[in-house]
Amino acid sequence: MPLISTAGLARTFPSKRGPVEAVRGIDLTVRPGEIVGLLGPNGAGKTTTLRMLTTLLAPTGGAATVAGHDLLKEPVAVRRRIGYVAQSGGLDPQETVRSELVTQGRLYGMPRARAAARAEELAADLGLTELLDRRTPALSGGQRRRVDLAMGLTHRPELLFLDEPTTGLDPGSRADLWALVRRLRDAHGTTVVLTTHYLDEADALADRIVIVDRGTVVAEGSPAALKAAHGAATLQEAFLAVTGRGPATVDTTPAAV
Repeated sequence: MPLISTAGLARTFPSKRGPVEAVRGIDLTVRPGEIVGLLGPNGAGKTTTLRMLTTLLAPTGGAATVAGHDLLKEPVAVRRRIGYVAQSGGLDPQETVRSELVTQGRLYGMPRARAAARAEELAADLGLTELLDRRTPALSGGQRRRVDLAMGLTHRPELLFLDEPTTGLDPGSRADLWALVRRLRDAHGTTVVLTTHYLDEADALADRIVIVDRGTVVAEGSPAALKAAHGAATLQEAFLAVTGRGPATVDTTPAAV
């Protein structure tokens, strides 16, 4: 049974100039244990799709089930079974890493002792133990993203959503985060859906890539299958063949911090 199944999922925003179709009908299936990358240029509808699937934004059309629950009828049940790491993060600059993780556990209904123990577990698993008593503004970009990831994993979700998880990170921090995501899947069976506009990230990390452009899915498959289907030696060439966009519309390499 798929962990995510959508049919015609859509979101239209009102504006003074008339309705704006941010997502025009997404059909998507994600199987347990997959790492699926939603790839596309800025403005393609990736983040809007993720916000709908995580119940943060109500669809204006279509239907979906997420983690076995109807997205519209059972949003609370969906939230209990998923984790979400937003692009901007959400760390309090006044708090330490430990207090952030314990507070997150308490928000999920854990007794204080269990929340503290879970914070220690997550810190050990994600290489944060030496940072537990450091305030979050003192962390590097890569360290902050690991804390964000730990907070999203507090309740052991079977399905994890990551929105542009490596934007702004230096190459070493990006590689570390890629390794963490792979380990979540390999060691814990976590299913991961991530958005990215980095072609190299999608190529290196995702088992399956879903290319989104102008609010709809225009192609999907493994990186190798997409290259083969479009006669491309690289994912960049396959992307351009599918979307017809110029190379300046999607990042191929990130800027270092």
